[in-house]
Amino acid sequence: MQLTEAIKQPRRSHVSQAGNFDAAKFLETAGPGRAALQVKPKQTIYAQGSAGNAVYYIQSGQVRLTVVSEHGREGVTAILGPGEFFGEACLASPSIYTASATAITKTSVVRIEKHTMLRVLQEDPALSSLFLTFLLSRNRQIETDLLDHLFNSSEQRLARLLLMLAQHHKDDGPVSVIPKISQDILAARVGTTRSRINFFMNKFRRLGYIEYNTGGTDAGLKVSASLMDVILHE
Repeated sequence: MQLTEAIKQPRRSHVSQAGNFDAAKFLETAGPGRAALQVKPKQTIYAQGSAGNAVYYIQSGQVRLTVVSEHGREGVTAILGPGEFFGEACLASPSIYTASATAITKTSVVRIEKHTMLRVLQEDPALSSLFLTFLLSRNRQIETDLLDHLFNSSEQRLARLLLMLAQHHKDDGPVSVIPKISQDILAARVGTTRSRINFFMNKFRRLGYIEYNTGGTDAGLKVSASLMDVILHE
C-alpha cells in the first residue's frame, strides 16, 4: 500500500531566531514542502519505477530498498537507518525511483518535496554539506558491497551486514540490540538462500556472536562486536 498519511505537526520555521538556517530542525519537523510521516512495518513508501517527487529522511526505524529485475528476481540493495536519506535519485534525470522503499520496522520519516530539497540545497551550505557527506558515504558503501560480493563468502557478508545494522543502534558496550529482521530480507541483501542464512545464524548463535531477545525493551537481536572475527579470520 502506498504511503499517503502525514502526522499533523505544528509547522515551525527552519530559520532560527538569529536568522541562520537550522538544518537539524529542517530535517526533524514538518513545514512548507515537508511532511512528517509514520510508516508501519512492511508498508511501501514508494515503488520502483514510480515518479520521483520527494526525498526522504529517516528519523527512526529502518527502511529497505529493493530492486526487481525484468525476470522477477528481487534484490535488497540497502538497509537504512536513522540519519540517512533515501529517494535521492529523484533529484537526477529522469526523475523516477530506481528502487522500492519499504519500512522494516515502525518508522518515522520526513518527506521533502523535490523542489523544496533542490532549493534548500542551493541556498544553504549546512544542508548541502550534510547531504554531500551522505552521498559520499552511500557511494563508499556501494563500492564496499561490490568488493564484498566479489571477494567474501556469504557467511562473511552476513556477519558484515549484521555489524553494519548494529551501528545504527550502537551502544557504549560490546553488544548492540537491533530490531529482528526476517531471514528472507537478510538473504536478499546478502545474495544467498534463506536456508544458508538460517544455517549461519544458528552457527553465530552457537558461537555466542548473536542472541535472540524476545521480551522487554531490548526485544530484537543482540549482536556482539566479536562477530568481526568471522570477517577477519574465516
